[in-house]
Amino acid sequence: MTFRLFEFEDKAWLPENIREGMTDYLRFILNTGNFYEPVSPLIMQLLQQTSSTQVIDLCSGGGGTIEQIQKNLREKYYQQVPFLLTDKFPNINAYQFIQKKTAGKVNYVSLPVDASNVDASLKGVRTIFSAFHHFDKGTARQVIKNAVEAKEAIGIFDGGDKNLLMIAAIIILHPIIFILCTPFFRPFKMSRLLFTYIIPLIPLCTVWDGIISITRLYSPQQLLDIATSVDSAGFYWKAGKEKNKYGMRITYLAGYPVPALPH
Repeated sequence: MTFRLFEFEDKAWLPENIREGMTDYLRFILNTGNFYEPVSPLIMQLLQQTSSTQVIDLCSGGGGTIEQIQKNLREKYYQQVPFLLTDKFPNINAYQFIQKKTAGKVNYVSLPVDASNVDASLKGVRTIFSAFHHFDKGTARQVIKNAVEAKEAIGIFDGGDKNLLMIAAIIILHPIIFILCTPFFRPFKMSRLLFTYIIPLIPLCTVWDGIISITRLYSPQQLLDIATSVDSAGFYWKAGKEKNKYGMRITYLAGYPVPALPH
């Protein structure tokens, strides 16, 4: 059994103010930089192949990159695709902020949603951004198996390169961004200032989780191996990497059910 160091975000005992501070930070970074812009065509393909009219985002954290992804689809493909944010630890304040900002085009589920056991009533293309590395292989397989059994398309996207340069960038850049940008994170909270500038738990936990995340990243082949280990006959899978404008690579796995040919 492979030993895995923990991430603070995974722990139920993590205080809500710290967790929300971490996920709000990640949303700010991902949306400001539009890091996941290159995978917009993949999401559009999943929607078209399945005739789906909604995206169910799993493991949304503080809303991550979804606001920007929704905007990308609207501007590049003239598609006003509704997104639904879900998480095991939903950041309701952030979701309400995004819902209002997008005039309801990005909505949310207020109750906890387990990515490995999604309620059958949540219909649409499933996406997971910057979170699949949180799962060990057994749980990762269950997440994919649950999508296959529900006959729902799924797109898994994780940005970052598994190397020491990426870890060094996290150690150097994250604290600088926290110091300079924290007052601009929304929704505004006094607790965020306290736990960033006075007792720096939010930046410390974020840097730790960022480093561990890099060590946990799956390769495209590993993602394909997990997907094909599931009884997914009738599903089409592809995996690979896309590079964004910053030179950072985004690993992806995309799968969708293929209609059976008529006899």
